[in-house]
Amino acid sequence: MLELKNCTKKYGNKTALDHLSVTFETGVYGLLGANGAGKSTMLNLITDNIPRTEGQILYNGKEILTIKRSYFKKIGYTPQLQGMYDDFTARDFLHYVGSLKGMKSKECKRQTEEFLELVCLLDDAHHRLGSFSGGMRQRVLLAAAMLDNPEILILDEPTAGLDPTQRIRLRDYIASIANEHTVLLATHVISDIETVAKKVLILSHGTLLRFDTPANLISETANLMYEEGLTPPEPMTLEDVYLFHAKEALHWD
Repeated sequence: MLELKNCTKKYGNKTALDHLSVTFETGVYGLLGANGAGKSTMLNLITDNIPRTEGQILYNGKEILTIKRSYFKKIGYTPQLQGMYDDFTARDFLHYVGSLKGMKSKECKRQTEEFLELVCLLDDAHHRLGSFSGGMRQRVLLAAAMLDNPEILILDEPTAGLDPTQRIRLRDYIASIANEHTVLLATHVISDIETVAKKVLILSHGTLLRFDTPANLISETANLMYEEGLTPPEPMTLEDVYLFHAKEALHWD
């Protein structure tokens, strides 16, 4: 179980995340929000890439700052930023990441091939990362995050650079591991999470607007629209829910 309690992040007078409290168990959790909503800030706090201003983050009841080594071994993270070793081939990069995670060589090689195939990079695995497009580099980072079967998989815009078929393959893989893993998926492609998310978190300007199951969010939002004299679309989707609760959001992260 991963718990955020009153987590706040400030940059001077700007509040990027405002006293966020939320609990994640096993399953897929979709994170939605516009530019500056706080999604990436929240993920960076969970991975301790940036320090908190206030609040606690607990993993199975223990503050993550007190169990850093064991906690970080449980995490796989795909950031939006693509810092990589350009002289490495994709395959060598995954072997390197596996070694950092303490994986045995044989298992690392097996998983490397499995995840290279999943992200459709087997044919390019012998090429250097410096020759890869941004989307290809993102897919390599995604494969690296999944190595060693992390209990918590944190994906920040993981489908960037993927075509529709590749997005479906990734979505199906995420759904297949959801019962035994916690997957936090920040995306602007709402269809990526609509059918697999256990719950959806909607952020706006660092504040939590909604956190509930897709079905509950759709039902609640339809009722709110009726109360405002609006006619809900038929069928109603998570995108309609997001647009209703964050009307000011004109751009995605």
